Amino acid sequence: MAVVDESAITAGGTDMRQHEHAQSEPHGHHEHHEHHGHHEHRGATTSWSMAAQATLHCLTGCAIGEVVGMAIGTALAWHNVPTMILAIVLAFVFGYSLTMRGVLRAGLDVRSALRVALAADTVSITIMELADNATIVVFPGAMDATLSDALFWLSLALSFVVAFLVTTPVNRWMIGRGKGHAVVHQYH
Repeated sequence: MAVVDESAITAGGTDMRQHEHAQSEPHGHHEHHEHHGHHEHRGATTSWSMAAQATLHCLTGCAIGEVVGMAIGTALAWHNVPTMILAIVLAFVFGYSLTMRGVLRAGLDVRSALRVALAADTVSITIMELADNATIVVFPGAMDATLSDALFWLSLALSFVVAFLVTTPVNRWMIGRGKGHAVVHQYH
């Protein structure tokens, strides 16, 4: 028999399936309480899975923006700070764009899609950018590496791993409270 970590079952006392079920059923519905334990066990896996998927989604947009920004900054022979600023701005642009693409397909207008993207991704992208840029800054020689250096790509890959590891628990916490990427799930 597997040992289940109680903290993995719930996020703030409410697992995601219970939260979704509670929103679709009137409060006080007896069937909801009869099946509560069954939902909790599945919620433990789903919650971390949902957090990892949300984080990978953000990481994809961030990675595209970071690489494009660094490539442009390097090609234009910019210094480190302007290149990093461009990479961060493009990480947000691409991160929001990936979310907007999905919700626009679901039928939302551009303004509503932008609002959903801002609500879903701002905290996640911000934490991810802080984590990955801090990793690059403290990685010896990474700030001076160019696109043709293995050190550039190694430090970038490590920074994305660190960003994923730091951001996933935050996304899990937010999704468990109906915030962050939870606002996008109704459009998928």
